[in-house]
Parts: sequence; C-alpha cells; structure tokens
Amino acid sequence: MKNISLFHSLNLWDWAIFLVVFLFTLLAIFWGNHLKRKNLSEKQTTLELLLMGRQLTLPLFTATLVATWYGGIFGVTQLAFESGVYNFLTQGIFWYITYLIFAFFMVKKIKTYNGLTLPEMIGEMFGKRSRTLSAYFNFFNVLPIAYALSLGLFLSALFGGSLELNIALGVILVMAYSCLGGLRAVVFSDLVQFVVMCLSVFLILVFSYSKYGGLSFLKSHLPSEHFSLLGGHSLLSTLVWGLIALSTLVDPNFYTRVLAAKSEKTAKRGILISTVVWFCFDICTTGGALYARATMPEAASETAYLIYAIELLPHGLRGFVLAGILATILSTLDSYLFLAGSTITYDLLSQKVKHSKKLHYLGICFAGVLAIVLSFAFNGNIKNIWKLLGSYSAACLLLPVTLGHIFPKKISDHQFVFSCLMGVVGTSFWELFSDHFQIQLDSLYIGSFFTCIGLISFPYLFRFKYEIKTNEFH
Repeated sequence: MKNISLFHSLNLWDWAIFLVVFLFTLLAIFWGNHLKRKNLSEKQTTLELLLMGRQLTLPLFTATLVATWYGGIFGVTQLAFESGVYNFLTQGIFWYITYLIFAFFMVKKIKTYNGLTLPEMIGEMFGKRSRTLSAYFNFFNVLPIAYALSLGLFLSALFGGSLELNIALGVILVMAYSCLGGLRAVVFSDLVQFVVMCLSVFLILVFSYSKYGGLSFLKSHLPSEHFSLLGGHSLLSTLVWGLIALSTLVDPNFYTRVLAAKSEKTAKRGILISTVVWFCFDICTTGGALYARATMPEAASETAYLIYAIELLPHGLRGFVLAGILATILSTLDSYLFLAGSTITYDLLSQKVKHSKKLHYLGICFAGVLAIVLSFAFNGNIKNIWKLLGSYSAACLLLPVTLGHIFPKKISDHQFVFSCLMGVVGTSFWELFSDHFQIQLDSLYIGSFFTCIGLISFPYLFRFKYEIKTNEFH
C-alpha cells in the first residue's frame, strides 16, 4: 500500500477541532466511569459493569447501537469505491431486513432470559457445554481485527509510517481508555462519537454535491457497473452477504444492548430508529465513495474516501471530519474490545475464578494484543476479515440459535455442540481446500449445510449409540 501522510494538509484550526472532539470523547468516558462507580454496590458490580444495571434509555440505546455497528467505514467505502451501489445492497439492504427481523421477532424472546451475555443466554437455552462453545465463537466474532486494521489505516494516512506500527499504537491507546469503565463508559463515549460521525459523512456528501453536481456527474465519470445492484458480482457471491447479515441475529453487540435496555419497548424502538439512521448513513458513505472514485480513480481504494474528504473540505471542517471518521472507528473498536474482554472473563473463566474488574481489564488487554497480531495477517483487506469471521458465526451459530428461539427446549446441549462443530469442520474444510474443486461456492454455504446435517443427524447417531450400549449390556 502506498505510504501517504495527510499531516501537512491540516492547519492549526483543523488540529484544534480534531483535539476538541477527541477531548470530549475522553470526558464522556470519564463521566461514564464516574456514574458507574456511583451506581455500584457489591451485589450489582457485574450487572453494572456488563449491562450498566439494565438502565439503558432510548437515546443512549440508539446512539451506542448506531456508533458500535459502523466501525468498518474504510471497508464499506472501499467496497463502494470498487463496486458502486453493490455496497448499498450488500452492506445496507440485506442488513436492514435483518434489523427488522431482530426488532419484531427477537427482542421479546431475548428479554425473557436472565443472562448477562449472549453465551450465558445460550447456556440457559441449551446447556452448559453450549455456553462454553458459543463463548469461543463469541470471542472471535467480537475480536476487533477489522477495526484495529481500520484504525491503523487511518493513522497511517494521517501521520505516515508503517501500517503495523500504527495498528499497534492505536489499539494500545484504545485498550488503555477501555479499561477506565464498564459498558456505561462505552455508551457515553458512543454518544459523542455518534453525533460527530453522522455529521461528518453528511458534510462530505453535501460538499461533494455542491462542488460536482449530482447523479449526472457520477454517471459520466464512473463505470456503468457501479450503478448495477450486483456490480459485476455473481448472484451466489452476493447472497453470501445476505447470510452474513443474518449473523446479526447472533451478534453479541445487539444482544448486549437489548439485555441492557430498560424495557422491551426501548430495545425495539431503538433498533427501528437505528435502522433509519443507518439507511441515511449508508447513503452518505456510498455517495461519498462514488464521488471519490469519480474524481480520483487511481487512488488506493482502502483510503480513497479519507484522502478525498481532506482535499474536498475547507480548513476547520477537515479536522472535524477527521474526528468523525476516527470516532466511527473508535466507537466500534472499544465496544468490541469490551465485549471480547467480558467473554473471556465472564463466560470462559467465571466458572473457575471469581469475575472482577481487574480480571476484566486483563481480558481486554489480551483481546487487544491478539487483535493486533491477527490484523497483520490480512494485508489491509477489511472485506476479507468480515467474510471470514462472519462466515463462521453465521454458518455455525445462526441456525441452531434461531431454531432454539422458535422451538424452545427441542435442541439438546450435545446436539447444539455437535452441529456447531460440524459447521466449523465444513467451513474450515472449504476455506482450505476449495481451490482443488471446480465449484465456485462460498464457505458459508458449505458450513451452513454441515451445521444443518449435524442438527438432523445427531438424534439418530445418538440413538444408535445408545442402542449398541443397551445390547452390549444385555
């Protein structure tokens, strides 16, 4: 990737505004930490730390859900830069449908459980082994590899230097402030970042339209495929994104916010409002990336949106928009680190050692270091990270958990574990050996098929094993 630096494109006003926004974010974190301490009691320590005492109100619910769910801005704009409105289909429409499913069908079911995390809730649904296995899936699902990479790309574009060094320095900074408080501190920082990130992408689109014009300009400067819903991709590869979007139904960020909400009504309304905000946000990011492609087609797709924004905007707004893009990344990175840390300490270790704040902070640090190391392996390609981790989550967890909601107590603990492990085998096999077959099929389809086979075949395999043991006894 070309080594660039936008440092000299900014003046004193840009830096002042950038630092003011960052300072407000830190103040929000400290304020959230202060409120957390104020609300703590011995019996409520874990509940306050993980779910802010189940007191998440509608404005805070909406702000934290929107901000947390949109950290991969460089991945989205990269896809729009390369494939046009295909991005709006794969990263927008598919997801809106899933959000509506979650709001109308999942929220009510989730609020009936007492668990504090998604794995604990799965444990209530299926059993102890299912909780442990789903905790491992949960950990890798929220391990913020893509967002560590996004932060590294941002810092590299702003200051120059190697991508690896910027990833490490950026994630270490986020690890430090993520240890200042629990979910309450994350939510309050998300509130600031929500406002800044939404205004930033809106400003980029408005200035683009004002300077270059509307659809006629884009059509005359972009390939025709950029206005096709499939964008030159096959239908099967496109539908993979639809299945990945369905992994929202087993996403720990959604579950955490729903479990933390004051009521079922708050969670349902919050998701519906968030969907409207995401729709507007997607229009802005897709549109901005199309203008970037139209005006600077030779730019590196992963950072083109950022460079375009800096060249487009006047001084002062450059600093604000940079802060907005950074806020978009940080709001997701800190939330994912928080959840990864709680998964380690609460879902994987709590049965052996007592859950505590110090242990939780160690979990956050471990997750941060692992995210840094793994982000080096993807060579700047955020889209590949999403597809790989999303494929495992959707292929292995989606079907059994959804069926568990629809048919309570019909899937046993062992059956859940067996089907998920079958999904892992199928997905991994296809990831490793698909090049040896003359079939262009995504690993998500194979993994989902194996999971389904595991669910269907387990009762027969278990019964057969039981009958053999019975015969041997007689």
